Amino acid sequence: MAQPSTTTAPRPDSHSGGHVVLGYWDGEGIGPEITPPTRRAVELALEPSGVTVTWTRLELGAAAFAATGQVVPDATLATVLGSGEDAGLDGWVLGPHDNASYPPEAREQLNPSAALRSAADLWANVRPVLALPGAPAPDLDVVVVRENTEGMYADRNMVTGSGDLRVTRDVALAVGVFTREKIRRITGYAAKVAQGRGGVLTVAHKSNVLARTSGMYLEEAERVSAATGVEIRPVHIDALCAELVSHPGRHRTIVAENMFGDILSDLTAALGGSLGTAGSVNAGDCHAMAQAAHGSAPDIAGLGTANPAGLMNSAAQLLSHLGYVREGGALAASVRAALQSRPTADVMAGGRPAGLPAGGSAAQVAGTGRTPVESDGAGPGGAGGNSGWTGVRPASTAEYSGEVFALLAGHSVRY
Repeated sequence: MAQPSTTTAPRPDSHSGGHVVLGYWDGEGIGPEITPPTRRAVELALEPSGVTVTWTRLELGAAAFAATGQVVPDATLATVLGSGEDAGLDGWVLGPHDNASYPPEAREQLNPSAALRSAADLWANVRPVLALPGAPAPDLDVVVVRENTEGMYADRNMVTGSGDLRVTRDVALAVGVFTREKIRRITGYAAKVAQGRGGVLTVAHKSNVLARTSGMYLEEAERVSAATGVEIRPVHIDALCAELVSHPGRHRTIVAENMFGDILSDLTAALGGSLGTAGSVNAGDCHAMAQAAHGSAPDIAGLGTANPAGLMNSAAQLLSHLGYVREGGALAASVRAALQSRPTADVMAGGRPAGLPAGGSAAQVAGTGRTPVESDGAGPGGAGGNSGWTGVRPASTAEYSGEVFALLAGHSVRY
């Protein structure tokens, strides 16, 4: 199994031929609509290098609970993590879960994402956002590095039970866990990311109120700055949110505890165009998982309109993490180009076509040589939609995916 690069320099980009073993779970809600095309996009991205993929289906979620009484069965964990001489999977693509709809007994267990993060110790959640043309914050180019195993989130900071407590009918407590070892680990990794992105690391904190917990982040950031030369820029979390809106180009790399990182990554995704396009990789010392930043969107499940770009971008990150840097880059570039030539509904709601003023004709799509899908004026971009998309109807899941496939197969967007 290829070794991960979360604590070391990226692996040499020297793959020619070979084989990769990846797991997948289609997921729930819109998951079964976006995961299959993501798998196909991965195959097409690897094909020019002669790399083949074996996919292993993972049993998870509500269906697994109905069959085994476990949301994440022991057999699935054994497949993912391996045992003995079996090294497990190189990585896996996780569709979204809808644990809010699980039976009460199932909701008492960790959801699929949390259980896999915990079992595989996927301690770094890396969420990059490069704004789409016409997005609310077109200058945004940021990577949020989120500590993934502790902090203020109750689903991952207790050995047993929950850190979210109701001590009386009217009093509740939330327990946050912050350890120097894990803070040192994530700030060290974030500094490596920052070194390749201008050498400045923004530290999201609230030390004026949380002096001991946020204070440790500042202490470890200063330590890593002294060791690496990376410039540290501490910013209170509330001020940082405001700055990302008012001056989106100011911050390039951000490190944050779990809850702060979750909030920041959704904010940056929306500023960059759409949460539906935001990718995410969860990585540890031995394993990595591609998982889109968005949820299961049960309200649009089955309509054929879900945007697979977020999961495809996550898969592109996974490929790069596993050492297939050119291939991951080709997939990410194709995903981005297709969002301009075959825009989906969420993207159309969040911005206008590349290079066009508000109210301009959407038939001119910069840099793609393609014309967006014509519209009768209904839906986003038509009546009541963003005026920059006048004359365009949103692409379906199949239409958008087909555009990504065409770009990859035709090598219109290459390394």
